[in-house]
Amino acid sequence: MKLKEKQRDFLRAIGNFLLPYFVDLLLMTVKIVEDGKELPKENFVAAFWHGKMLIGWKLLSRRNPAALVSESKDGELLTKVLRHWKYELARGSSSKGGKDALEILVRKAKDGFTIGITPDGPRGPAKKFKAGAVIIAKRSLKPLVLIGIGFQKSVRLKSWDAFEIPKPFSRVYVKCSEPMYYEENLSYEETSEAILKAEEELNKINKEAEEYWSK
Repeated sequence: MKLKEKQRDFLRAIGNFLLPYFVDLLLMTVKIVEDGKELPKENFVAAFWHGKMLIGWKLLSRRNPAALVSESKDGELLTKVLRHWKYELARGSSSKGGKDALEILVRKAKDGFTIGITPDGPRGPAKKFKAGAVIIAKRSLKPLVLIGIGFQKSVRLKSWDAFEIPKPFSRVYVKCSEPMYYEENLSYEETSEAILKAEEELNKINKEAEEYWSK
């Protein structure tokens, strides 16, 4: 192996190690403006779009959080940040290990953890609501809360989810839905309808959060 390759590996390892601290430093400069709606006092299931997840995960970090993280390379980076924020993690996705990971999160929800889900992750399509969040809420009998996030100023990556990173010293507006409760014995058709309604509502409040800064 050439020296330059060793140097790149070393710098990559250092960068991965320092990533949580870089993220903390950035978010210390960012002001989060909330819509004033009170979140449930009990633990709940939270859903926010993959492209907005940096703020979504941070919002839950003081709510005894647990999360589903993919087993991809991007998931490895996210794991470092979430473990730094004291998250309990389940690894998997809709294409690999997802069923077992959902079982873990249902148990975590019943045990008092607040569950964070990016329902269009880890590969998209963007802003299309997959079943996991509704299934966890239904089976744990915990409310689902949808979280819309709008950045005043951000860097938007050219990724499938148009991932956004807030600019230093900017502001972020957060808008939450009313808690959504589901009966454990919902039929397949009723569950599918609930997923579609959750998608429509999350897109609606996310748009409202984004438009907040153009008023």
